[in-house]
Amino acid sequence: MNASTATSEGPLAKPESDAAVIAETMQGLGRAAKSAAKSLAQASTESKNSALQAAATAIREQRDQLLAANRADLEQATQRGISSSLRDRLVLNEQRIEAMARGIEEIIALADPIGSVIASWTRPNGLKIERVRVPLGVVGIIYESRPNVTADAGALCLKSGNAVILRGGSESSRSTAAIHACLVAGLRAAGLPEAAIQIVPTTDRAAVGYMLSSMTQYINVVVPRGGRSLVERVQAEARVPVIGHLDGNCHVYVDRDADVTMARDIVLNAKLRRTGVCGAAETVLFDRAGAAAAPVLKALLDAGCEVRGDETLQRLDPRIVPATEADWSTEYLDSIIAAKVVEGVDEAIAHIARYGSAHTESILTTNQATAERFLGGVDSAIVLHNASTQFADGGEFGMGAEIGISTDKFHARGPVGVEQLTSYKYVVRGSGQIRPV
Repeated sequence: MNASTATSEGPLAKPESDAAVIAETMQGLGRAAKSAAKSLAQASTESKNSALQAAATAIREQRDQLLAANRADLEQATQRGISSSLRDRLVLNEQRIEAMARGIEEIIALADPIGSVIASWTRPNGLKIERVRVPLGVVGIIYESRPNVTADAGALCLKSGNAVILRGGSESSRSTAAIHACLVAGLRAAGLPEAAIQIVPTTDRAAVGYMLSSMTQYINVVVPRGGRSLVERVQAEARVPVIGHLDGNCHVYVDRDADVTMARDIVLNAKLRRTGVCGAAETVLFDRAGAAAAPVLKALLDAGCEVRGDETLQRLDPRIVPATEADWSTEYLDSIIAAKVVEGVDEAIAHIARYGSAHTESILTTNQATAERFLGGVDSAIVLHNASTQFADGGEFGMGAEIGISTDKFHARGPVGVEQLTSYKYVVRGSGQIRPV
């Protein structure tokens, strides 16, 4: 059973929970993906870009169908009592649909990483050695809520020469299927194998377990994108490498030398622009010697954000509620922020090291030396100076899109884009050399 059999009505609703049926379905996806990966590894940049452009065009032309599918998903999610943060991730509107299409076009504009020479050198014996980028092979991506991940992940994998098996959440099944149909239309138009981008055609959770544990002969790497429970399950059960992160417990440190107006504006944006994204700030730290705490916290409270502060900050405004120990390590994904006073940049770095999730942290200061101390001392995937943590995004980094932010140190870190979806091989050219005994 090929995933392309799914329609805009959603993937196959839920076949009988028969292990043999799940195994047959997933094995079919794996075989088709592995075959497609061989073709993609040799595909020209022109054919890949042609498929991507056709997919972007299809997304725009199928806007009404995408919106209708998403409305059905939202209705079902409302009946299930989905949280506000998950609902925000699930929503498609005209702006987000256009952003999907535009993101694919930005990926088209990127250099094709496949075949590029990362490094080259010549040995004293005359051997010429090159390190050359190659695709990973078959990527498995498991995600929740965000239907736009279907477009981003499909496009990034195609550009980097990888076949992909996508498993979206049941709450976004109709939206995922509708977007997938646009990607398949692009592949078909360019003459590339339709199995290059497949979706798991069932919402049965057993399919995820099979994908993680029984497809090592097909899948080379798995990328989870969702809540802690999903990522923990993937990391615990996967028998292939995993690229992912558990939490986005992001911090903003407001230094004593911060510009107060800039600090207010950045903290408001970092927390409230979109509270449900992994780059949203969850804790704000204030240097005791600074003057920004009162105006920044007032702005947050006036904007409707709940502030959970330490004893010092509670004295600044009666609306601030006491913070608990658990607040320092909590990813709220809501209009809530923890706030604490620290004794300078070194204590801020120590707090982040203890409670952070190694995702994204920002320092606000006009003191360049302090900024460099923070940027060098904080061991997170992304560190910023005088900028909002909400810039933690592959599109904002000029990578076209991303399939997630990795907090790992192996094999990728930070936004995972086309280059992060590659490996390399060594190409060695000789002229008759043999190795001495």
